[in-house]
Amino acid sequence: MTPDEQVAGPVSEAERYRILVDAIAGYAICMLAPDGIVASWNSGAQHYTGYTPTEIIGQNFSRFYTDEERAAGKPALALQTAAGEGRFEAEGWRVRKDGTRFWASVVIDAIRDPAGRLTGFAEVSRDLTERRAAQEALRRTEEQFRLLVQGVTDYAIYMLDPDGMVSSWNAGAERIKGYRPEEIVGHHFARFYTPEDRERGEPQRSLDIVRREGRVEREGWRVRKDGTRFWASVVIDPIRDDAGEIVGFAKITRDSTERKLAQDALDQAREALLQSRKMEAIGQLTGGVAHDFNNLLMAVLGSLELLRKRLPDDPAMRRLIDNATQGARRGVSLTQRMLAFARRQELKPAAVDVAALVLGMGDLLQRSLGPHVAVEMLLAPGLPAVRTDPERLETALLNLAINARDAMPGGGRIVISAREDSIVAPWSGGMLPGDYLRIAVTDTGEGMDEATLARAVEPFFTTKGVGQGTGLGLPMVHGLAEQSGGRLVLTSRPGEGTTAELWLPVTTEESASASPEPAQDPAGTRSLAILAVDDDPLVLTSTAGMLEDLGHRVHEATSAAMALDILQRQPALDLVITDHAMPQMTGAELAERIARDHPSLPVVLATGFAELPAGRAAGLPRLAKPFDQAELQRVIDTVVAPR
Repeated sequence: MTPDEQVAGPVSEAERYRILVDAIAGYAICMLAPDGIVASWNSGAQHYTGYTPTEIIGQNFSRFYTDEERAAGKPALALQTAAGEGRFEAEGWRVRKDGTRFWASVVIDAIRDPAGRLTGFAEVSRDLTERRAAQEALRRTEEQFRLLVQGVTDYAIYMLDPDGMVSSWNAGAERIKGYRPEEIVGHHFARFYTPEDRERGEPQRSLDIVRREGRVEREGWRVRKDGTRFWASVVIDPIRDDAGEIVGFAKITRDSTERKLAQDALDQAREALLQSRKMEAIGQLTGGVAHDFNNLLMAVLGSLELLRKRLPDDPAMRRLIDNATQGARRGVSLTQRMLAFARRQELKPAAVDVAALVLGMGDLLQRSLGPHVAVEMLLAPGLPAVRTDPERLETALLNLAINARDAMPGGGRIVISAREDSIVAPWSGGMLPGDYLRIAVTDTGEGMDEATLARAVEPFFTTKGVGQGTGLGLPMVHGLAEQSGGRLVLTSRPGEGTTAELWLPVTTEESASASPEPAQDPAGTRSLAILAVDDDPLVLTSTAGMLEDLGHRVHEATSAAMALDILQRQPALDLVITDHAMPQMTGAELAERIARDHPSLPVVLATGFAELPAGRAAGLPRLAKPFDQAELQRVIDTVVAPR
């Protein structure tokens, strides 16, 4: 017993409780009479409300309520509830002595005597203002975050439960995928995947990766509600509870279709540019090789022709010479195809009636293709004329038909058709805007895969066996189309055949008539003084030999400078035949000098190339290499006889 207790006497049980209650500063504890009058007041109540015991004891507890709640009868209702149910619990605003408010958690218990009569109430209150402020701040933050997520329309942001079921859905998800929240919440997210991806188990695989690695990022095709597809960039993150267990997934999807299409277009343009540069390089190489071969074949053919005329009439010797000549002419055909691919072949463009040309090829096609191939021609009346070389076009169509036949070893059907089309903007193939005729050769053959199709027009590329093709058929057609201002377009799939389309520019000119050209008066047998110019001694010797055999007097020059020197010493010349592709000074430049210094002297350009510079040289008579003696005679008759 303490000294104080010894003086004051023992403390009663009730006094102990009073001391205990009064010492509790964290709770406002007070006793109320049955009518709500405050009967006791502890230090916690004074701390919370600011009232001292002498200020509040004897006052009604409704003083702590707000004016609004007092007007609504809330204090009386609280006592009525506690009396009737034994207890009343609530949270709400209460008022301090200074008029400020605090958020209180209130519990009111009814106090009854042993006979069950109501003797009053015990009210315990606690100030939860700080906790409420924290909860309110959290609620506002969550609401702001919810509004933020909901307001994002460029991204689909939604939640999945652990099984992959959609549990939330924002406005961006609705805009991108087309589903309203009530249509998709509760459904599995696999619905957004393509059937192919679902069959491969991609949705579940993505969730498994998230569980294992903590995150997954993917790009791929996804499906909207209307069935259309879009290219999606997807990120999936796990959502874990405090114990680290996965309770769901956060999924963010963005529609990247425009970016992918732009990237695909850029990749295609880059690939087309690389392919164009590659083909241009191959074309330059091919054209140069073909030019050199032309010169060699020119010397071989010219020499064989002269040799055949001068040898005795020996059948065995003639057979050998004819065989060599045939081989050389096959070489000429090969170089012509190479020049066609390089777009350097000599063209004689004219207005061509395609329907008439194709129908006129009917018998030739059927004989060339054999009895197991049916040829069908779908040519509407009134097709416009195109501008190209008719002979080269006929050869190109024959090449396409033979290629189609070779793709149908068991026989089949070839359809040749034509229809008009227009290009408004420059095409990726390099064609200019304008009107075109699309001449299509379609077969029912084996078709080509993507790798073969990509290389089909490369020179010397062939899928045929050794000795069964040169690989120059399609390149020749490609070169003719581009040199005519058009394009060759190939479409094919394995097992579905191939369609080769020649796009050729439409012309308003009338197609050439079939009437023969008026014959020129030949130069006769009179001897001419002719200057032959070529930097290749083999070609020069062959040309001079053929001219001399025709009875002409020939002066030879191996360069343009040498030719000009001869012209100074031998002014009495009747004709100059010069090669075009010579070093230091070309044949065209030589012709310009001759036109200035010797305006009455005719000049013939001998070349295997189609391209010539603009100006006076472009209108000069041409002699296409390799030429034989008959072609040489014809050009002489054309140039000299009218003079």
